[in-house]
Amino acid sequence: MLGKRTGHEKRPDYDPFTQAEDRKGESGDDKVIQLPDRAGERGAGRPLAEDEVFEAPPEEAEALEEEIADSPLAAGITQIRLADRNFDPREFVGGARAAFEMIVGAFAQADVKTLRPLLANEVYDDFAGAIKEREENKETLETTLIGITSAEIIEAEMQQKTAFVTVKFVSEQVNVTRDAEGRIVDGDPNHVAKVTDIWTFARNTRSRDPNWALVATRSPN
Repeated sequence: MLGKRTGHEKRPDYDPFTQAEDRKGESGDDKVIQLPDRAGERGAGRPLAEDEVFEAPPEEAEALEEEIADSPLAAGITQIRLADRNFDPREFVGGARAAFEMIVGAFAQADVKTLRPLLANEVYDDFAGAIKEREENKETLETTLIGITSAEIIEAEMQQKTAFVTVKFVSEQVNVTRDAEGRIVDGDPNHVAKVTDIWTFARNTRSRDPNWALVATRSPN
């Protein structure tokens, strides 16, 4: 399901890429981002404080800056930065990692309420359709995200006013599907699989809304 190619649609009302300065002055629960509890991820489930931002680990951040500086990505990153001076690839990757964890967890838990604001319309329809089919078959999906091995920007471009950034995620997961009686119909609870997903996020840079939406997913060719 997460490897299915989808199209570009409208942006949602909320996402984990929102910068700290964009959240200041707001009231209520919008000041924090609650991550779902996931096994093996240190700090999962901890709210994000108002003055914090998502960032990639230091070693990944340094490698990311070097890769961007010496790669064809530079032109695309520059185009996005010209359109949005607040765009920071390092912080974006940190937000993408958080979004990946939230979306994978919500999909497994059939939590369409969490998925709705994070996904573009067409992507949401695909995810919600798969969840509905699972429920009709009286099946449940158990996903344990052991960890995200790497997350790197592999594509970046501007299309008119919209910025598109594609991230390649490599993660270790345990996925098991069970029927109504709890019997395993797919997967192995003792097998940790290495999974590669390629996700594209988009944002209208002319909008005051700082949110990004997941607009396409695919697997490596």
